[in-house]
Amino acid sequence: MPALLTLGLGLSAEVRAARPLNTDDARIVDANACQVESWVRRNRDSTEYWALPGCNFTGNLELTAGGARSGDATGTHSTRMVLQGKTILKPLEKNGWGLGFGAGTVRRMEGSAGGRDWYAYVPASFSFADDRWVVHTNVGWLREQETRRDLATWGLGVERELAPATWLIAETFGQSHDKAQFQLGLRQWIVPGHVQVDATYGNRFGGGGGERWFSIGLRLLSVPFLR
Repeated sequence: MPALLTLGLGLSAEVRAARPLNTDDARIVDANACQVESWVRRNRDSTEYWALPGCNFTGNLELTAGGARSGDATGTHSTRMVLQGKTILKPLEKNGWGLGFGAGTVRRMEGSAGGRDWYAYVPASFSFADDRWVVHTNVGWLREQETRRDLATWGLGVERELAPATWLIAETFGQSHDKAQFQLGLRQWIVPGHVQVDATYGNRFGGGGGERWFSIGLRLLSVPFLR
């Protein structure tokens, strides 16, 4: 998935390179297969619980529908519902590059209030050293319904293989008029190609301790079965 670029609670038009990157990649889940990306993100004053199931029914269109539930110390709760489609324009090849396109909407529900944002983005990925290094870039657009603003979004992420089943990830991402954010973490395959866990630390540049977060995630990928 993605990665959905940062919308409110840290959703990225991320859905998404695979968890835990917010910067998305030019790849989708295998044809006729599904995945579930889930994680818990602990902020200074709140906790978010995410689940983003996605499937590729046609071979080149990954559909994701899911969301998040968050709460803080005051008992205030909010919900985000996500719907996204993503396709590949040029498949990523070893020691080559790939290009994709994604678009979606996020519905925000906080108490009796709510709103819907729209976004679109272009992920490009570049493979080096036989896929041991992979670099991802995103450029995109975000329409904030509440403020009626159109914002530019961007992301730059790196995946580095440390061992056959262990990856280091690092990224920076942001949107117009805001200071950039960054994230560092590790990804570990428990069952290669099917079960993955990860952990990250993130913050906003210059944000001090007030905007830092920690996350722990689980990603499950199925074999092809939608035939």
